[in-house]
Amino acid sequence: MTRKIWCFAAALAATTVLAPPLRPALADEAAFYAKAAAPYKGTTIRVLDEITPLQETLSKIVPDFEKETGIKVEWELLNHFEVINKGQADMLSGRGHYDAIMLHGSQLGPMLSAGVILPLDGFVADPKLMDPGLNAADFIAAPYKTTAFYDGKQYGFINWNYNHVYWARADLLNDPTEKAAFKAKYGYDLAPAKTIEQMRDIAQFFTRKKGEMLAGKPLESDFYGIVLEGIKGGSTFSNLWVNFIENYGGDVLDKDGKPTFDTPQVVAALKMWRELWTYAPPGIAEYSLVDVPTVMGNGIAAQSLAWSDFVLGIDKPGVSPYAGKFVYGPVPAKAGNEAHRHADAEPSVTVINAASKQPQATFLFLQWLADKRQQDKLIEMGQGGVPIRESSWALPAIKDSTNPTLFAAMKSSLDVAVARPKMEKYPEMFDAMSGIAQQVGLGKMTPEEGAKEGQATLLKLCGGKSCTL
Repeated sequence: MTRKIWCFAAALAATTVLAPPLRPALADEAAFYAKAAAPYKGTTIRVLDEITPLQETLSKIVPDFEKETGIKVEWELLNHFEVINKGQADMLSGRGHYDAIMLHGSQLGPMLSAGVILPLDGFVADPKLMDPGLNAADFIAAPYKTTAFYDGKQYGFINWNYNHVYWARADLLNDPTEKAAFKAKYGYDLAPAKTIEQMRDIAQFFTRKKGEMLAGKPLESDFYGIVLEGIKGGSTFSNLWVNFIENYGGDVLDKDGKPTFDTPQVVAALKMWRELWTYAPPGIAEYSLVDVPTVMGNGIAAQSLAWSDFVLGIDKPGVSPYAGKFVYGPVPAKAGNEAHRHADAEPSVTVINAASKQPQATFLFLQWLADKRQQDKLIEMGQGGVPIRESSWALPAIKDSTNPTLFAAMKSSLDVAVARPKMEKYPEMFDAMSGIAQQVGLGKMTPEEGAKEGQATLLKLCGGKSCTL
């Protein structure tokens, strides 16, 4: 695929029709929710979400909804893998224990195919439930439109704009001795990588053995030029898919959803993927999306591609001894392809379980979460965050941040971020392709073999037809 937006026209038309007028005075917002929730006062809704620094901050805001509406919220936070397994199991069983469940964009295909997500269109069209001041036009467009809509129907608001950023040790990149040595070896100035080739050079340059010098001091242990997620599962393959294959001009599927994994561009991306693994810690094949920021925070790698929300939990005083010594940037593009850059992201929505007994009350809560009032408060309380609204970039916690390169990197990613293609067999595809990504990274499968195996796997899974819904 070329990460085009399937059903984009329908989604765009829907958002154009549904976009409400500009918001009324903020004082009217609480009054709207109090009135809209009156028929549901005293009810309880259960919501399942993923635990990250973002949700931990939001947990302090949820009680405000209960005060405004009289609707009690039992909000359960689980880790990345548990929220997927437990949430999907509840939806597919029809039990309806949870009224609302956070779904990563990649989960939408299987759940839509199973018919277990309740569309929001009826609620959106009801003036008793739809906040006229929500201002959906303020949602960051590409993640919202490619995630929340399918086949002309709306299935959620945007909740979490998870995205990848480039992350490096600024103290090392700015060290005079290192800068001089890098310039002498590679012929250009040492700085945060703007291209994948520069990221490779930096990885090669900073990979050193115990006892060698780093920034004027002897190393007490081995040091690595890069760290990447490598576990079979997690988001290893999405990193390879978007940050490498797509930036090389290749893709996993074409615009019609047909497999296209055996092209020269894919092979070239796999070659770079393999080379970068040679500059990473020996345990890379066991590293998950949680381990990568931990390694960076411990100071044993020079750079990484990491999920920005996890960065927020690491780059702070008292958590990492290197807090304040990092720099961030856009996901590096392939040299020559800068005008067509891509950045891995997982825009996610909280959907209403089709088996929910309290769908109206749940809708009010989901809408309330996406409201500008709550989003502004979330950003300010967290001293930053990952915006879902364009207006959030102008908030003091972001605009005046002491870590401006992180938020600039986030914005760069979200400017081009789109949701995963909606595929019924996404889990099976992702599991198989993650194994291939790992085998190529470890050098147990050549890039050419990986491309051939991946193409055969996709053709088999999709039966020679389109892999997308």
